[in-house]
Amino acid sequence: MPITYTEAVFYPFPFWLCVVGMAALGAYFVSKREEGWGIPALAVLGTVAVWYVVDALYNDYAGYLLAIGADSLDAGWWEAGLFLAVFGIFVRPVHLALNRMHLGRQSQLIRLMQTGAWQGDAWQDQVDSTCRLLAVVWVVVMGVALVRVDYDFVGLFLPFLGNKAEPWTRGRIGEGYDFLISFAGYLQITLTAIFGVLAAVANRPKTRILALVIFGLSAPYFLLDRTRNTIIAAVVPGYLAFALLRMRGGVLIRVVVIAVGFLAMNQWLKFVMDARTHDMNVAYAFSTGRFLHIGQEEASDNVEAMAFFPGKEPDDIKHQGLNMFEELGWINFFIKTGSYNPNWGSRYFAELVNPIPRTLWPGKPLIGIDYAMARGMLWDQAGKGEGGVAATISTGMIGQGVVNFGEFFGPIAAALLMAVWVAVLARQDLLGFETPRLLLYALGIVLTFNMGRDITLLVIYPFIFGYILFGIWKKLSGSGSTTDFTDLHG
Repeated sequence: MPITYTEAVFYPFPFWLCVVGMAALGAYFVSKREEGWGIPALAVLGTVAVWYVVDALYNDYAGYLLAIGADSLDAGWWEAGLFLAVFGIFVRPVHLALNRMHLGRQSQLIRLMQTGAWQGDAWQDQVDSTCRLLAVVWVVVMGVALVRVDYDFVGLFLPFLGNKAEPWTRGRIGEGYDFLISFAGYLQITLTAIFGVLAAVANRPKTRILALVIFGLSAPYFLLDRTRNTIIAAVVPGYLAFALLRMRGGVLIRVVVIAVGFLAMNQWLKFVMDARTHDMNVAYAFSTGRFLHIGQEEASDNVEAMAFFPGKEPDDIKHQGLNMFEELGWINFFIKTGSYNPNWGSRYFAELVNPIPRTLWPGKPLIGIDYAMARGMLWDQAGKGEGGVAATISTGMIGQGVVNFGEFFGPIAAALLMAVWVAVLARQDLLGFETPRLLLYALGIVLTFNMGRDITLLVIYPFIFGYILFGIWKKLSGSGSTTDFTDLHG
């Protein structure tokens, strides 16, 4: 008798062990939220929950069992459990080691929420100076973008009218001065996200209007993009800042507002995925209203496609994307069958040296091409700049560790890297009396979710470039590192 979806869907013991472990770690991290590292640790925990546990619950786990096999999936849950155990044990010691000079400080985000001190004159002075500096940078970046799109103002700033310009397009493998194009693209993400936060926290009318105008001109470019991680990175930080700082009301009201925003973003990302599935320009689909019918077309298209799975109804089809546990299962399967072998750190090395322009290092290692080939993405018609594959495949936060160091040491390596990232974000929070640090903190918290697909500089470049801008602001404003929060109470 052939296996059916109804009979196949069950979750093994290590899955439930991961769920219980997440609940325990979540309670522990919440209790440490005022120490600076608790909230970033929660962000990592939530990232693992979405990309792995939610994948199993939301997507086609029965299909995973049929295609990959229970052994490889069970191994994935043990690897996820190992990641959680190592992260839970080492996240605080890593924070204590890297931020030992600032351990006496309280989380400035919590303090700002509790006291409303962000409204003080001294803090708002920093908001003003930050906004003015970044406005100059934004004008320069968008001036270059306008030149590259032949002055298509509508396509760059008003894509919802039906046309989206692309000033930063380049091949998968950079050549010549492509690194400058990439830099400008990431800088645009950074600026959009930060102006969203500035619009939320600015009290003075001139600064708030300036931030709102720039954010209003910048956000549509990302909202109508095909890449969901840039949508999240550019738009969500400002919304969270609005909910946590600008809004009045208790914790329950803020939670409701954040939940409503999450549901709205979820629906928007579904629309983006539907448009991509039908190879449709997102801006065009939105401006013409065709997006209203895409979901119906998708459901009808799936009737025939799912006919060979007994017990599976077309209405159960979910959009793809949150499938990093599936990739972890495939990685285990490929390693088990000998069709893929861990590369013993070469993938992490390729990520580390990514900032070096290929024009200076023509033989710079490629990122993820080997796994894409193992996954069946080899394409003999790929252009010179595509690395010989039709597409690269994200391995996931935990899976990336496995492709580097195997099924045991891989999750440990990934957990330690994320513990370091938590310490980096915690430092921004503890030193949040400097306004740009809290802007970076808001951006970094949101980027943490995008790191669920891979721990890579390609995700955190907006944070890095924001940090560079922070150094410039500090130099120009004469702000010293010894400034204390109490000096900025206004």
